Amino acid sequence: MNSTTLILGCGDIGSALGERLLAAGHRVIGARRHPERLPSGITPLAFDVTQPPEALPDADILVYAVSAERFEESAYKTAYPEGLDAVLTLAEQQKRPPRHVFFVSSTSVYDQNQGEEVDEESATEPKGFSGRLMLEAERRLLASPLPGTVVRLSGIYGHGRERLIRQVGEGRIAPQVPMLYSNRIHRDDAVNVLAWLIERVIENDTLDDCYLASDLEPAPLHDVMTWLAQELKVEPHDYIQSPLRRRSSKRCSSARLVRQGYRFLYPTYRDGYRQILKARG
Repeated sequence: MNSTTLILGCGDIGSALGERLLAAGHRVIGARRHPERLPSGITPLAFDVTQPPEALPDADILVYAVSAERFEESAYKTAYPEGLDAVLTLAEQQKRPPRHVFFVSSTSVYDQNQGEEVDEESATEPKGFSGRLMLEAERRLLASPLPGTVVRLSGIYGHGRERLIRQVGEGRIAPQVPMLYSNRIHRDDAVNVLAWLIERVIENDTLDDCYLASDLEPAPLHDVMTWLAQELKVEPHDYIQSPLRRRSSKRCSSARLVRQGYRFLYPTYRDGYRQILKARG
C-alpha cells in the first residue's frame, strides 16, 4: 500500500474519494458519525465534529471534508473553524503527524458579484456567515506548522445533486436579467481533483497552498437552464427567483489546476449534464 489517508467527514465526496484511493492501492480510514455506512474496504472510524476525539490515528494524508449539519451560522462555526482547529491541534501534537492536510473549502469565500473572474489570488472579503467561517478555517490551516492545502470547490452537481434538472423539468428557469453567473464542478471531478492532489503529495511534488476547483466554463444560470430545457424537451413557462437571493455573480477560474496538469473529466456543464441525463435514461 502506498500510503494511509484519513478522511474526516466521509460523506458523499469523502466516501467516493476513499473508494478512488482504495482502487489505487492506498489504505483509507473513513471517519463519520455513522461509520457503518461507509463503503466496503474503508476502515471505519466513529467521528462527530461536535465531540472531537482525544487522538487521531496515524495517517500520511489527512483530508478534512466535514459538512455542516444545516445552513446556520452556529452549525458552520462548529463544522469549520472550530472543528478544523480541534483536529489540527491533535494532528500537530502527534508523534508522527500527517505529511499533508487538505481542507475542502468553498468558493463562498469570494464576494465578487459583477461577473468578475476570480482565482486563488483574488480578494476574499465574504459578507455572508458561510464564507466568513470558511475563510477563518482556511486561515487556521495555512497558519499551521503542518503542510496544508485548501481546495475551494464551486457548486457540486452530479448523481444525487440534480436540483437544476428538477427545476427545469418543472418548466422553471432563471431569468435572463439580471445576469447571474454560476460556477459548478461535477461530483466526479471534485473527487478526482482531491485524489490527484493527494497523489502529487505522495510523489513528493510541491503543492500550492490553495486551489480553486470549478469547471472550465462559468456561464449565466439562465443559459445553463435554457440548455437543459432543450435537452429535456421542456418548454419553460415560469421564472425562479430563489437562486437570485443573496447570491454572488462571479466567474471562477481553475487555471492553476490545469496549468499544473489536471484534466477535467467534464470540462463544461454540457459535458457533465449530458452524462447525468444519459445515466437517467
